[in-house]
Amino acid sequence: MSDLHPFIAGLPKAELHVHHVGSASPRIVAELAAKHPDSKVPTAPEALADYFSFTDFGHFIEVYLSVVDLIRTPEDVRLLTFEVARDMARQNIRYAELTVTPYSSTRRGIPEEGFMEAIEDARKAAEAELGVVLRWCFDIPGEAGLASAEETARLAVDLRPEGLVSFGLGGPEIGVDRPQFKPYFDRAIAAGLHSVPHAGETTGPETIWDALTALRAERIGHGTSSVRDPKLLEHLAEHRIALEVCPTSNIATRAVADIEEHPVKEMVKAGVLVTINSDDPPMFGTDLNSEYGVAARLLDLDERGLASLAKNAVEASFLDPAGKRRLSEEIDTYTTDWLAGTGR
Repeated sequence: MSDLHPFIAGLPKAELHVHHVGSASPRIVAELAAKHPDSKVPTAPEALADYFSFTDFGHFIEVYLSVVDLIRTPEDVRLLTFEVARDMARQNIRYAELTVTPYSSTRRGIPEEGFMEAIEDARKAAEAELGVVLRWCFDIPGEAGLASAEETARLAVDLRPEGLVSFGLGGPEIGVDRPQFKPYFDRAIAAGLHSVPHAGETTGPETIWDALTALRAERIGHGTSSVRDPKLLEHLAEHRIALEVCPTSNIATRAVADIEEHPVKEMVKAGVLVTINSDDPPMFGTDLNSEYGVAARLLDLDERGLASLAKNAVEASFLDPAGKRRLSEEIDTYTTDWLAGTGR
């Protein structure tokens, strides 16, 4: 596997399942914690590894929200967003759909217009200065109930920022049924946004079916339990409904017991369109390059296989057709040149 790491590092990539606050580097988290000393989040970057050690999914949500609480001003939002893009540029991520939870910030007192201006300013700067194209998925924090759904839908539809392309649903799945959010997804879809809810991460395949039927999902966040339902796998494969797979995240939150047991192999075998993602990378001690390394080992991929995996993300993205074509061609050119340089 080690000989694939240089190839992965240079491979142009798209990422479709990565969270805004969850992508804050230890340096930025520590900087924000020092700025807001009333928080329990450690102010030393080296102490964050222990802080980001999760006992279960519920504990992960608790820790995640403590980091969310550090984002208190539009300036914090702008800093976080641009630094996330800088980390992406280092990994040769060319395009990313960043999952943003505006409700978590506006309910903490950040003016909604200031929030929108901050992420848009960072998005434009990231593309101009770093060559990273960012788009937004506004997601409902499911644990906050229907009030958060109403607010997220209003912000998405009425204050829609230029970079917004999709509408999602995150947070805990247990006790948070997908169908109750149907009116809010209907509103977002009617406004031209794509549907990309989380489903089947910590619950069974019935949650994925609910996301498909009630929320009209075009992609599924995680979808880990899909392998327990052959008919569901067949449906996903037939309709090219992509799964946003996040291997290390699933281990860190205990959604999957062991990496060797990860169901990604069964998903691919069933013909499902699989994309590889990092979810909340610094919190899980990973990044997208590392996740490609994990996928290469689990799926026994060579350079061509990894390039195909990268092109899956391009296909499943909401990038415009010309942008998809350019990025796919860049992946092909890079792979061809790499293999020619190694004599293969």
